[in-house]
Amino acid sequence: MEPWNERKRPVCLEKRFEFDSYSSTRDFLDRLGEFSEVRRRYPDISFGKTYVNITLRPDEDAEDATLTDLDHAFAAAIDGLID
Repeated sequence: MEPWNERKRPVCLEKRFEFDSYSSTRDFLDRLGEFSEVRRRYPDISFGKTYVNITLRPDEDAEDATLTDLDHAFAAAIDGLID
Protein backbone atom coordinates (compact mmCIF):
# COMPACT_ATOMS: atom_id res chain seq x y z
CA MET A 1 0.00 0.00 0.00
CA GLU A 2 1.24 3.46 -0.85
CA PRO A 3 2.33 5.66 2.07
CA TRP A 4 0.67 8.93 3.02
CA ASN A 5 2.35 12.06 1.64
CA GLU A 6 3.27 14.59 4.30
CA ARG A 7 3.21 18.22 3.19
CA LYS A 8 4.75 21.15 5.00
CA ARG A 9 2.66 23.97 3.49
CA PRO A 10 -0.07 23.62 4.35
CA VAL A 11 0.74 21.04 6.99
CA CYS A 12 -1.22 17.90 6.13
CA LEU A 13 -1.19 14.23 5.19
CA GLU A 14 -2.56 13.33 1.76
CA LYS A 15 -3.35 10.09 0.01
CA ARG A 16 -5.17 8.88 -3.09
CA PHE A 17 -7.00 5.56 -2.97
CA GLU A 18 -7.76 3.83 -6.30
CA PHE A 19 -10.58 1.31 -6.81
CA ASP A 20 -11.69 -1.07 -9.57
CA SER A 21 -15.31 0.06 -9.64
CA TYR A 22 -17.75 2.68 -8.43
CA SER A 23 -19.25 0.10 -6.09
CA SER A 24 -15.89 -0.44 -4.37
CA THR A 25 -15.35 3.31 -4.13
CA ARG A 26 -18.80 3.76 -2.58
CA ASP A 27 -18.23 0.94 -0.07
CA PHE A 28 -14.98 2.57 1.05
CA LEU A 29 -16.67 5.98 1.38
CA ASP A 30 -19.42 4.42 3.51
CA ARG A 31 -16.85 2.77 5.82
CA LEU A 32 -14.87 6.03 6.00
CA GLY A 33 -18.02 7.96 6.88
CA GLU A 34 -18.92 5.57 9.70
CA PHE A 35 -15.33 5.57 10.97
CA SER A 36 -15.19 9.38 10.94
CA GLU A 37 -18.46 9.60 12.88
CA VAL A 38 -17.15 7.23 15.57
CA ARG A 39 -13.85 9.09 15.84
CA ARG A 40 -15.53 12.51 15.48
CA ARG A 41 -12.85 13.58 13.05
CA TYR A 42 -13.64 14.52 9.48
CA PRO A 43 -10.92 14.62 6.82
CA ASP A 44 -11.24 16.59 3.59
CA ILE A 45 -12.42 14.21 0.86
CA SER A 46 -12.74 14.46 -2.90
CA PHE A 47 -13.69 11.53 -5.08
CA GLY A 48 -14.60 10.31 -8.50
CA LYS A 49 -15.92 7.08 -9.93
CA THR A 50 -12.88 4.99 -9.00
CA TYR A 51 -10.77 7.10 -6.63
CA VAL A 52 -10.86 8.92 -3.30
CA ASN A 53 -8.45 11.69 -2.27
CA ILE A 54 -8.13 12.28 1.47
CA THR A 55 -6.40 15.18 3.22
CA LEU A 56 -5.82 15.14 6.98
CA ARG A 57 -4.96 18.40 8.68
CA PRO A 58 -3.82 18.84 12.30
CA ASP A 59 -6.67 19.08 14.79
CA GLU A 60 -5.60 22.52 15.97
CA ASP A 61 -5.98 25.48 13.62
CA ALA A 62 -2.93 27.39 14.85
CA GLU A 63 -0.56 28.76 12.24
CA ASP A 64 2.31 26.72 13.71
CA ALA A 65 0.28 23.48 14.01
CA THR A 66 2.15 20.23 13.40
CA LEU A 67 1.11 16.68 12.69
CA THR A 68 1.12 14.42 15.73
CA ASP A 69 1.29 10.68 16.35
CA LEU A 70 -2.51 10.79 16.64
CA ASP A 71 -2.76 12.21 13.11
CA HIS A 72 -0.53 9.44 11.77
CA ALA A 73 -2.51 6.81 13.72
CA PHE A 74 -5.74 8.15 12.24
CA ALA A 75 -4.23 7.88 8.75
CA ALA A 76 -3.09 4.32 9.43
CA ALA A 77 -6.59 3.44 10.65
CA ILE A 78 -8.01 4.75 7.36
CA ASP A 79 -5.63 2.42 5.52
CA GLY A 80 -7.20 -0.39 7.55
CA LEU A 81 -10.59 0.37 6.00
CA ILE A 82 -9.43 -1.06 2.66
CA ASP A 83 -10.70 -4.60 2.23
